[in-house]
Amino acid sequence: MKDNKTTHFGFKKVSVKEKASKVADVFHSVAGKYDLMNDLMSVGVHRLWKRYAISLSGVRAGQSVLDVAGGTGDISFKFINRAKGLAKATVFDMTESMLYEGQKRSEAANLAKKLEWVCGDAMSLPFKNNMFDVYTISFGIRNVTEIRKAIAEAYRVLKIGGRITVLEFGQMPDELLQKIYNKYSFKVIPELGRLIAGDRESYQYLVESIRRFPKQDDFAELLRLEGFENVKYRNMSFGIAAIHSGWKV
Repeated sequence: MKDNKTTHFGFKKVSVKEKASKVADVFHSVAGKYDLMNDLMSVGVHRLWKRYAISLSGVRAGQSVLDVAGGTGDISFKFINRAKGLAKATVFDMTESMLYEGQKRSEAANLAKKLEWVCGDAMSLPFKNNMFDVYTISFGIRNVTEIRKAIAEAYRVLKIGGRITVLEFGQMPDELLQKIYNKYSFKVIPELGRLIAGDRESYQYLVESIRRFPKQDDFAELLRLEGFENVKYRNMSFGIAAIHSGWKV
């Protein structure tokens, strides 16, 4: 009997089995220009969002961080620096080419003893229970085939008292602002992808994936359903992005 279960890949429907490979193809295609495109698309504001997310995580010296969908490592570098070089971070991503780009960065060489680079699936983490003090994922969870499985895995690998921090795009509560932002997203971002990364289609998918992601309240409820407590979120830039957090207690 065939498994006909489907899921979304942007606005398209694909089989559950093929989504992961399609997402991997997207990030393999854009890996070389990924950091530059993030700066251009957000006019650099994504750096402020990430810095604030790291500050909310409360990372301290001696702690261990799992940076899922960590890509080129920019989040992990910042976590270690915030802990004055006394924390360790595991950069975890499904796309080897993204990890490779990160390992080429000068920060990776400077922090080599504090970093580990692991390729794998967020829905099936290759780590033991209760290993990490902080689990973070930035602009990655919307690309996971089954979001609740990824959240359940986050809960499993966190220590008691550990914290999850999720930075992801959101929906703006002001309908007019959301319409303006939608126009920018669908008209400008794919075209930037074509001009800078030579790949319009991948950035079209990334914009569509933002629109398919649950609204802030709905995603917060998913965190609660998988066991996290004291779940909160903070809108950033009028709700273009949001930082979600919760505790394993």
